[in-house]
Amino acid sequence: MKATPIAVYLLGLGIFAQGTSEFMLAGLLPNVAADLGVSIPDAGLLVSAFAIGMVVGAPVLAIATLRMPRRTALAAFQLVFVAGHVVGALAPSYGVLFATRVVSAFAYAGFWAVAAATAVSLVPAGAKGKALSVVGTGLTLATIVGVPAGTVLSQHVGWRAAFWAVVVLTVLSLLALLAVLPAGRADDTELPSPRREIRAMTRPALWVSYLLTTLSFGAAIVTFSYLAPLLTEVSGLPSGLVPAVLALYGVGGLLGMTLGGRTADRHPLRTLFLGIGALAIASALLALTATNLPATIALTFTLGLTGYLTNPVVQSRVFTLAPDAPTLAPAVNTSAFNVGITLTPMLGGLTIDAGYGYTSVAWVGAAVGALALLAALWAAMLQRRAEGRTAMGRSADAASGVATAARPDALTAAD
Repeated sequence: MKATPIAVYLLGLGIFAQGTSEFMLAGLLPNVAADLGVSIPDAGLLVSAFAIGMVVGAPVLAIATLRMPRRTALAAFQLVFVAGHVVGALAPSYGVLFATRVVSAFAYAGFWAVAAATAVSLVPAGAKGKALSVVGTGLTLATIVGVPAGTVLSQHVGWRAAFWAVVVLTVLSLLALLAVLPAGRADDTELPSPRREIRAMTRPALWVSYLLTTLSFGAAIVTFSYLAPLLTEVSGLPSGLVPAVLALYGVGGLLGMTLGGRTADRHPLRTLFLGIGALAIASALLALTATNLPATIALTFTLGLTGYLTNPVVQSRVFTLAPDAPTLAPAVNTSAFNVGITLTPMLGGLTIDAGYGYTSVAWVGAAVGALALLAALWAAMLQRRAEGRTAMGRSADAASGVATAARPDALTAAD
């Protein structure tokens, strides 16, 4: 198999730079709140604003830029993202910063969608999952390297320095992509059709796949969202060691993404069932053993591994289910990811507020994982049904061909 093109890795660099901004704000909230004179809950709304921008921005911008060359669209999204972060770094007030988060999220969502479509277009059909895992690894590395680095910058230089660092990384990614991606469209490339892509979105199996994306990634992210207080309040981990354990989760995620990328194209359903089932079991075990620190640390790594193992599969499936919507289908999938990122932590917060403690979020992860398994089963049934219809159609065509060959006068008589 050919080596993955360098452009795919550079797309991953773009996701790393912008993904760092997506998650780093959690570590900047105290400094942002103090600097802008708002409460920490109000500062926390900046995270929600980014997630909402991602949900809405991906499909809207995918359609709006559909007829643009992908190189041009990617550069435009990154330029808007950079402008949003420059204004954010200079923001004199909370309102200005809030607006920049929404705008930046829109641009990032558009970049994600087009980057996924671009990565798939650069590799053979049997390497889609691997290419998407390379791009997605940028986000995993953002949680391992980018977010802790942003937190350190915020603590020593101020939160605005973290925004400037994201600007520099994104500009480097932009320049690199402009250097390696071809300009314009290939002469033999059919002009994209918004109507055709929207028509492809009516397939039920595609929306089951989106449900699967939301539930599987939601099950992975809900426990991680409250992992720090669970580690310190329940497991007894010293607060100074929390970043190391969170990084361990990221290492597990990186390994899971890599393994999933290798199996996504050959064994997609098997990877889905194995990853989601193991994630649900690991979540339940964490809820039961959270007071045991060694077990909790081991399960933290397992949650990262199993949570990201299915990521390349749920990304590559939409290209298989909607080959005639190569930009819009992954864009809506990006929204599905962010629906999971938004809703399941809210569910976890509700269980904590209800007095069930931090271990309850692991039970939420197990329950959502169980629902994801049902969605995977539904997706498998639809796939087998579609394969059965295709096989029957081929049999009918073959039988018709045999009959025609046996009676060559049939066509003459019909004519």
